[in-house]
Amino acid sequence: MKISIITLVLLSIGLTTFSSCSKDQILIGTDKELFDMSTAITGFTWFNNSSVLLEKSSGSGHPQPFVKTRYNQIAATQLDSAGRIKSDASFPDGSLIVKELYDNSTDIGTYAILYKKAGHADADANGWVWGYVNNDETVSVPASTKGASCINCHSQSENIDYMLMNKFYP
Repeated sequence: MKISIITLVLLSIGLTTFSSCSKDQILIGTDKELFDMSTAITGFTWFNNSSVLLEKSSGSGHPQPFVKTRYNQIAATQLDSAGRIKSDASFPDGSLIVKELYDNSTDIGTYAILYKKAGHADADANGWVWGYVNNDETVSVPASTKGASCINCHSQSENIDYMLMNKFYP
């Protein structure tokens, strides 16, 4: 009996150690919330009113070769009739913007997510919660980093409230 308990304890420690060494971690908390909101398929408007895959732009820091971007109903109030971001847009609280990053022409690899929720524990100084989660329900970059690895690129010239779609997809 003692050998069985010791074996189980060692096996448990080994599995815990192995799983904690993986690069990406299972979604929990804010990252899970963002993933769940992002995988919903209704109530969104596509950039340029089109769900056609776009090739990665020259200004993208994302490794995936294809992208599609969509806006929930709140964020879509800041799009014009052609589905482009208004030049003076300021996205209101509750805005959800999902950039689907495709590994190839058919498979979403990662969701890059911006969710405007001022006062949220994971929001940056401008009220945005940044998510970078994989389609396999693991975290690529935790929301708790508040977009630290994203803000520099998203702050470049011609951004509209951190959005760059108009700049790179005129």
